[in-house]
Amino acid sequence: MTDTLFHIFGIRHHGPGCARSLLRALEALQPDCLLVEGPPEGEAVLPLLADADLEPPVALLVYNPDDSQQAAFYPFAVFSPEWNALHYGLQHSIPTRFIDLPMTHQFALTPPEPEPVTADEAAPDHDEIAAVNAAETDSGDAAQTDLRLDPLDWLGRAAGYGDGESWWNHLVEERGNSLEVFAAIREAMTTVRAETPGPERSAAAQQREMLREAHMRKCLRQAQKEGFTRIAVVCGAWHVPALADMPAAKADNDLLKGLPRVKVAATWAPWSYRNLSSASGYGAGVTSPGWYEYLWQVSPEQRAVGWMARAARLFREEGLDCSSAHIIEAVRLAETLAALRERPQAGLDELNEALQTVVCLGDAAPMRLIERALIVGDRLGRIPASAPVVPLQHDLSQQQKRLRLKVEAVDRTLDLDLREANDLARSHLLHRLTLLAIPWGNPQRAGRSAKGSFHEIWTLQWQPALAIAVIEASRWGNTVEDAATAKAVDQARALTALPPLAELVNQVLLADLQAAIGPVTQTLEDLAALASDLVQLLGAIPPLVNVARYGNVRQTDVGMVEQVLKGLIPRAAIGLPGACTALDDDAAQILRNAMAATHQAVRLLADDGLRETWLRALERVARLPNAHGLVCGLAARLLFDEQAASIEETARQMSQALSPGNEPALAAAWLEGFLNQSGLVLLHDDALWSLVDGWLSALSEDRFHQILPLLRRAFSGFSAPERRQLGERAARPDTATTAVSALPDWDSERAERVLPLFRQLLGVG
Repeated sequence: MTDTLFHIFGIRHHGPGCARSLLRALEALQPDCLLVEGPPEGEAVLPLLADADLEPPVALLVYNPDDSQQAAFYPFAVFSPEWNALHYGLQHSIPTRFIDLPMTHQFALTPPEPEPVTADEAAPDHDEIAAVNAAETDSGDAAQTDLRLDPLDWLGRAAGYGDGESWWNHLVEERGNSLEVFAAIREAMTTVRAETPGPERSAAAQQREMLREAHMRKCLRQAQKEGFTRIAVVCGAWHVPALADMPAAKADNDLLKGLPRVKVAATWAPWSYRNLSSASGYGAGVTSPGWYEYLWQVSPEQRAVGWMARAARLFREEGLDCSSAHIIEAVRLAETLAALRERPQAGLDELNEALQTVVCLGDAAPMRLIERALIVGDRLGRIPASAPVVPLQHDLSQQQKRLRLKVEAVDRTLDLDLREANDLARSHLLHRLTLLAIPWGNPQRAGRSAKGSFHEIWTLQWQPALAIAVIEASRWGNTVEDAATAKAVDQARALTALPPLAELVNQVLLADLQAAIGPVTQTLEDLAALASDLVQLLGAIPPLVNVARYGNVRQTDVGMVEQVLKGLIPRAAIGLPGACTALDDDAAQILRNAMAATHQAVRLLADDGLRETWLRALERVARLPNAHGLVCGLAARLLFDEQAASIEETARQMSQALSPGNEPALAAAWLEGFLNQSGLVLLHDDALWSLVDGWLSALSEDRFHQILPLLRRAFSGFSAPERRQLGERAARPDTATTAVSALPDWDSERAERVLPLFRQLLGVG
């Protein structure tokens, strides 16, 4: 086999200059067969390239239908060399094939647990790193590791550049097209592979690379057997030497014999420039996809002026000053910098430096806006409706279209008015997707926002990795509603604690899953009937009360939830006094938090019968002689706030708890519970202030130092204004600290005598 038969074009990542050079080389060669490195399973969806609705950036997604965690993305941008090669083959009716090792084998060879990446474990080119597992797309460390292993990165640093990306950008992408680039890549890769030290990767990683290159050579031999005479091969630069000098066919066939298989499927998925960027953790990404798209669209002569005009428009839209004079001076400076550096055109580095110097006056902060919006970009691809998708994805797409929810790569705030039918349906869809672990929307405020309980605020951003989440969720059903219902019912059966089960009931009602409300609520009722842990009972009440309190806003039937609450709250009230005994400090703190949350929930419920039941339980707790002071003090405070206990009764309980006969630690715990992270009660009630002040004044110095940490913990929950006001009051002479016992009796008859005069003065009745 000779080079006159196989014309091998080694590429690196994505780039417009490399793509233009490749197209020029293909035009000169006029191949009768085109072999592109990629998964053979993707050939089934290659005809969709002719569909106008397939708009890059997109990714070829290959996954295991039985285990969606096994998935690989092969991203393409409009300026990707492989994308243009595939379109060239389609437009010229040239047989086009993928030649990488099939994913049916690669998935089967993947170990259950990922092996640690060593010095050379990750592949040093586009094709090796492009099959990125969806779960790894958010890892920044992966990007740094892969870039260090890039052989062109070594060459770039040797040439005096900071990294291989800058070197490649200046020599290839920003220079236009050149047929000599592929001969230079072949020579460089041959030298690098021959002279670099032996690999330090694991045996599995080395074996995988050998299998991949053996399968590529097998595909080349097969194309030759079929009679093709001008075969163009587009592959990662690292593999060029392995394909140019091929060993005997028997060695490759023996290596590929008997490989395991798993079931796989392929489709197209939308991708974004943010995920194409190497900053996202995508190992084969580029640092500036938005800039590369711009290079693909404009001629070199218009590059500097057009880029500065884009930057000026962006600055003005953001309210930043950028005049025509700024742009003229910035262009001149960029061109001058390029001339000083002996570069034919101003590149991205020169344009950035000129913008920061002239327009931003040296400030780097506005340049982050340029980086996000122009250099990286926020473009999101689009796939045609005819692309093969799981039924759940099809249903989701239909609902997105029906509800006018646009799929975008940028953050977008969505304010939903639940009184409107369309907004209510949007809310149901977003809550269903959240339940299915498809976090397209992130709720910011719900139920009690500043605009009222009928508003919900969501932040929407579509991430390409959500395509995997949709595939994974498709095992629950073919529609979003059916899948969310099935998952909710299954999740309810698996839960063994009341609080998460109560939260699941809340999610089911927010998502309006009518078929799941009955089974999930019944599971909650059955578990509540058997639960003996009071903290669990108390923890289940607040989310259920939230459902009952705000369910009517969503036009949902909360009757079943109210029925559960009528059983839970009395049971919790009955068990509360017994649970407050024999508590250590940690258990008392947990119970205190649960009691406070439950009390607030019962108040919101606005059910007089349940409220009275709960308050009677608090009364029993407040009078317990041997209970932990933290819960007794809290009970006394809650009763005082609800006016269920008089000032005299509260002062008596405080006097008993803080009496000198009690241990200081116990008294401090009672005080911490009573204050309940709020000092307003002391500021507004002279009698209580007097009792606390008298207790502290009566402590000996040793006892004061003993309980000082407890007091600091109690007062640390106060807001800064409260602490300041308490200090100011303590510094003033005490003129209003009359004890409760010294208060004069109130004569109602005498007080009523002045009412007629007050009415006459006020002009009322």
